[in-house]
Amino acid sequence: MWHAYFAITNIVALAGWAILLLLPRRPFPLALVLYGCVALLSLTYVLGLGSVLTGAVDPGGPYSDGVTFFSVEGIRAISGNDAGVVIGWTHYLAFDLFIGLWIARDADAKGFSRIVQALVLLLVMLAGPTGLLLWLIIREKAARKMAKAS
Repeated sequence: MWHAYFAITNIVALAGWAILLLLPRRPFPLALVLYGCVALLSLTYVLGLGSVLTGAVDPGGPYSDGVTFFSVEGIRAISGNDAGVVIGWTHYLAFDLFIGLWIARDADAKGFSRIVQALVLLLVMLAGPTGLLLWLIIREKAARKMAKAS
């Protein structure tokens, strides 16, 4: 079950990245990324997490009662089974894609070329916060220029 869940979430995320990278930025493709990919990944995350926490599904490995988000040991306990790994991965996919969508919209509004955008978006897809940091650095001058003009 968890292997199928993993495969499906990856396909949804890759579809969203393909739309951002390859299609024109019109309302329908952007809405498709937001609602058809980001929201679907988020819903999948919520359902997966809820099903494990309520005991409705087998987590695919040992499950610890020591789960907490406030210690290394607690996070290790969360990711100590297939469910924890796949649900955690889905979390990354949803947030990275949402950040990619924000960057694409922001870059379009600031007049950045699609080539620059593609490089940043690929970095976000592969190394989330690294791509986001690069975008925040690149956009700064354009953001200040736009703020000054308004």
